[in-house]
Amino acid sequence: MAVPHPRPAAALVLAAALAAAGLGPAATPAAAATVPVGAGSYSDTRPAGTSGPTTNTGAPVTPKVTPAAQGKPVPTNDWWSSLAFQRYGDNPYSTPMYGHPLTYQATAGGLDIGYPTSPAIVGEGRQYEFAHKRDLTLGLTGLNSPDTKADAWSDWTVTPYWSDGTRTLRTTIGHGSPFVYAQGSGGNAQITTASTPTVFADQGNVLGITVAGHHYALFAPTGTDWNVSGTTVSTALGGKNYFSLAVLPSTDALATFKKYAFSFVTGSRVDWSTAGGTVRATYTLTTEAREGTERGTLQALYRHQWLHTTDALTPYTYVSPRGTMKVREAASFTTVQKAAPVLPGLPRTADVDTATLRARLNEAAYASDPFSGAVDTYWTGKALGKLAQLVPLADQIGETATRDRLLSLLKGRLQDWFTAGGANEFSYDPAWKTLTGYPASYGSDTELNDHHFHYGYYVYAAAIVAQYDPGWAADSAWGGMVRTLVRDTANPARTDSAFPFLRGFDVYAGHSWASGHQGFAAGNNQESSSESTNLSAALVLWGSATGDSTLRDLGSYLLATEGEAIAQYWFDADQQVFPASFGHDTAGMVWGSGAAYATWWTANPEEIHGINVLPVTGGSLHLGGHKEAIRRNIAEMERENGGAAVEWRDILWEFQSLADPAAAKTKWDAGNGAYTPEAGESKAHTYHWITSLAALGAPDTSVTGDIPTSAVFAKAGVRTYVAHNHGSATRTVTFSDGKTLTVPARSTATGTGTATDPGPQPSTGNTFRLRSGGVLTTATGGTPGSDTIPSAGGTNHDGTPYNPLVYEVRGVNGTLRPGGTTTFRLPVDAGTAVGLGQQVRISYDLTGDGTFDRTETYHYFATDPIPGWEEYNQTRGLKSATGGLGNLANGTVRLEVWSAIGNADSRLQTGTDTAVVVIPYD
Repeated sequence: MAVPHPRPAAALVLAAALAAAGLGPAATPAAAATVPVGAGSYSDTRPAGTSGPTTNTGAPVTPKVTPAAQGKPVPTNDWWSSLAFQRYGDNPYSTPMYGHPLTYQATAGGLDIGYPTSPAIVGEGRQYEFAHKRDLTLGLTGLNSPDTKADAWSDWTVTPYWSDGTRTLRTTIGHGSPFVYAQGSGGNAQITTASTPTVFADQGNVLGITVAGHHYALFAPTGTDWNVSGTTVSTALGGKNYFSLAVLPSTDALATFKKYAFSFVTGSRVDWSTAGGTVRATYTLTTEAREGTERGTLQALYRHQWLHTTDALTPYTYVSPRGTMKVREAASFTTVQKAAPVLPGLPRTADVDTATLRARLNEAAYASDPFSGAVDTYWTGKALGKLAQLVPLADQIGETATRDRLLSLLKGRLQDWFTAGGANEFSYDPAWKTLTGYPASYGSDTELNDHHFHYGYYVYAAAIVAQYDPGWAADSAWGGMVRTLVRDTANPARTDSAFPFLRGFDVYAGHSWASGHQGFAAGNNQESSSESTNLSAALVLWGSATGDSTLRDLGSYLLATEGEAIAQYWFDADQQVFPASFGHDTAGMVWGSGAAYATWWTANPEEIHGINVLPVTGGSLHLGGHKEAIRRNIAEMERENGGAAVEWRDILWEFQSLADPAAAKTKWDAGNGAYTPEAGESKAHTYHWITSLAALGAPDTSVTGDIPTSAVFAKAGVRTYVAHNHGSATRTVTFSDGKTLTVPARSTATGTGTATDPGPQPSTGNTFRLRSGGVLTTATGGTPGSDTIPSAGGTNHDGTPYNPLVYEVRGVNGTLRPGGTTTFRLPVDAGTAVGLGQQVRISYDLTGDGTFDRTETYHYFATDPIPGWEEYNQTRGLKSATGGLGNLANGTVRLEVWSAIGNADSRLQTGTDTAVVVIPYD
């Protein structure tokens, strides 16, 4: 352990003041080589012989930004980072940037733009990509800029800047935007197409052209006129300096897009909140009217967004590497998700043998080198994570000496790293406004890669320490350095001049990016999505342990958002994202252009399937929300591997236990402990995890608690409710199905209840139960039964009822509850049939006149091939909605249920108080 450097009293006072303000390091580091932060410190100069950000040839590099952006923290690890990070010395512009639906690349003459709509399968079938291909270039006549710089940015938009001394060009581009907004001087607006365009509309200052099968609209100031000459389309701007371009979903969309052509986007912002087990996020664009008064806009939502919004969407869609994008006609939209479960560790069960666990704990805690020779930030982090996971387990079985030894090991190594001047330290780079740990690894220094991967382990370990020793975690002690690592990786403050807002997390894409420079033809990438969510779960635990609700709620937002993105884009949980030609059920890596069945270092299937699982912690439980995807994942791994896992068997057993705990337990028992653990795992943790889930059942993510540190498990019709209370007083945790749990201070508590118990019900006036024969009724006490949902016949009926079961109630009166939405709980079962999906439509005839005023179609529910009821509910999200709700006066409510996909019948439960539709009326 390094010895802290002596510091003068004045420095100690400064550090205490900063810590008390929650700032960690000074906004601008002091001139001294060591900057104190509470009991710790970091350096403001790199250790001798080390490197900071460089080009690929090793030359030092500083942010490539305009004077207007000079000194602002650059959000590296973004979809557009190559604008600011010139990794390749011979490319002063950018590499391809994947905004979706559009793709971009900066060049000397302006901005190359494409809209890739056909995937290519490359790398012997191991990768699909919608690669950037130029359709046209937006620029100015004569523009020949020596470079392109980042001029401004916000949460998911950026403004590149070109200047050749005579002409200047700024464009604003962003995720989800079908528009490119341009501001230029010194030349006419010019669009150069890759092939001769076909004009489908000519309205003077508005021109519709088709290039390579893609439809674009060009918008110049009123009174101007576009001229087409071969592959050059240009216009004088009539004394103005603005014009715009949009990719159209179809030619008949021109009028809609024309409405917003001069409502220029000037910024983007996400705001989130977490309450009662629900995470809400609102995504807002700010605009400026360059002509007229229109301030609205159009934005395309990714799948992980439109699955969780009830905001109205247009019929327009776009193709993307993330599946279908759906267009909203508004400047904002809101998503609502269940919070992801997080626990410091799984609870104790009677099935865990104390003697066995004690022996396994001793193997790790009293090893000759508990840190396995780790010296750099990544491998040290993995060792910290491994030991931190064991602390709650030792505590559970009363092994306080082992628990305290583990805590001592964690504190010692963290304090070593949190103190400048030793063999390892953190160093602040004022140019890039980043904190880098040395010794570095995997480009965390020269390319600013992977900081969220590395530092997430440190924050997780610190959160476990804080759970048992709050004084250690105080800002005036070692907590200040933990917060500094958080500010580097997941800073929630946009006004912090020392670190960028959410460095690695792309709020619109819904997940993080690993590369600091984004210098690849395929855009940016992320391999180990689970190491990204490890940081998010660590924020939940750290915030809960230290009473910091801001970081706790940030962690909940990040974990819920990225958890859904992982399910859709890494695991293709709904089988609606990966192209059919890809032929894989999982991706080891996601790129801006697509995804790959690969890792950076090996083609071994075990690592490809396991890299997005590790580390397995109490923050991994969200993966259990997509059990059929886990089963497909494990099955493919074993096919590709030629049999069961060997190298990473523990990681993959733990993964399988989130869907099929008994099957995973069988594999563990057969292995008899004769294997080498993955580097971040231990036999103690794996034994406890697999044995505990075999007893508790897999996670039931359909039920949430009203604090983030809670989870629910289900086995054989019994739910086990678990919550950890980090606070100093007993509290009652309420779950979304009505179950309550009293949790003593600084403790984990468990309780049980029936998995079919619907919890507290609304008044019978707005809760309708299903009865065979097509009846909806408020009556209770029916005869349990089921109706058969006819097969889809092997044809896709997503969104369109096909041989539906119809249930209806008439003569309904009610007052609409402001802000209320429809909910339902429908137990369905596919038996052993594979690949089925049931779908629901709920319709309201407000006056009983035979015309349905409001129709809501929900995304289908993919059932698993295991006999037993599964709950289909409104959290699948709206696929579409028409009309609006109002008061019911002798109205009609209708429920339709059909098979959207599949080639077999399924069942819908009836006659119980569990199968219900709840309407938002009093």
